[in-house]
Amino acid sequence: MRKNPQFISNEEKNYSLNNFYLKVKKFSSFLIFNRNYILNIIKLKIRWGQFAWLCTKISYYNHQRLNVEYPNICKWRRKYSNQNNINYLDPNKQEFYQWLVGFTDGDGSFTISSQTLKNGKIKWSLFFKIGQSNYNLRVLYYIKKQLRCGSVQLETKTNNADFRIRDRKIINKIIFPLFDKYPLLTSKYFDYVKLKKAYNILNDSNIDCEEKNKLLLILKNERKPAEYISPAWEKINNIIKNTEEAKLIMNKQWIIGFTEAEGSFYIVKKGPSRLSHAFEITQKLDYIVLQSIAHILGISVKNKKTYNTAITTNSRAILNIINYYNNTMKGMKALEYRIWARSFIKHKGNFNELNKIRNLVRDIRLIRLEKNCKIKKDLDK
Repeated sequence: MRKNPQFISNEEKNYSLNNFYLKVKKFSSFLIFNRNYILNIIKLKIRWGQFAWLCTKISYYNHQRLNVEYPNICKWRRKYSNQNNINYLDPNKQEFYQWLVGFTDGDGSFTISSQTLKNGKIKWSLFFKIGQSNYNLRVLYYIKKQLRCGSVQLETKTNNADFRIRDRKIINKIIFPLFDKYPLLTSKYFDYVKLKKAYNILNDSNIDCEEKNKLLLILKNERKPAEYISPAWEKINNIIKNTEEAKLIMNKQWIIGFTEAEGSFYIVKKGPSRLSHAFEITQKLDYIVLQSIAHILGISVKNKKTYNTAITTNSRAILNIINYYNNTMKGMKALEYRIWARSFIKHKGNFNELNKIRNLVRDIRLIRLEKNCKIKKDLDK
């Protein structure tokens, strides 16, 4: 039972105050000697998307000596710390988004997968994924850094890796707004629409589990029409007549992204003592996409038995391509391009030098593959 203040003696008051001061002193000592540990814990929580509001407080304490507060020093952390709160497209990253759509048109996928659990229930998952060889991990981590979400997975047995997003909230708040604003130009648009439909079914509270399973199974098994063309091309009636029409649909950032995924800068043997520079982009589907690229780059499209290709070894076209892609690419393709472009300028027509450079590019790819596999094995130990 608490005493009335008027009946508390001076000795009791002094004892309580001394006890309080002692506790404060102990707590202060704990904070001082464990400052780094506490800050690391707080930073870890912030990375997990929790306690973002503490950032501003920390910034205040770090500047006590100057007796100055910097209320906006951690503004970006508060903005991006919680992935589920990212629900807009950064206006300063428009070129990156366009590049990413092109890269996704080349090597991306939108997947609806199902798994039957032990209790008989079906678990549905949605994936946005971009696959690459381990050789090009650099570009996957670049995408992850720019989007501030997702994860990079390595597979040592196949020397492949992928960037993926499977959180449905993030797919809804980042992936859907991005690809709605910048539409896919290949037939992958069909798979993107399926993913959106699956999302709407899974999040519809008016549909029971059994009905959801039926609808999702039908949607998953839906096949893409053989001559499917992205609706983005309807603006020009699905026909490319000239470069101006191509540029109405396809911009430079998209072409750069698509080239990083599907393009090749290489040196081809034309005879016993002749090597030439070549540029090529191949596709099994989406002939209209290759036509558009060919118009913009000034090259031709050739029809093969199982695929189509936009290709050139023409010196004037190669020079135009060198200028077009200068200082544009993000992944390992940028290194291959620089070696290829420089060799054209310095050693065009020199068989011995070009042969050395062709072998060098092959060796670089092998070194990167072996290095990435070794890193993964070391991490698994």
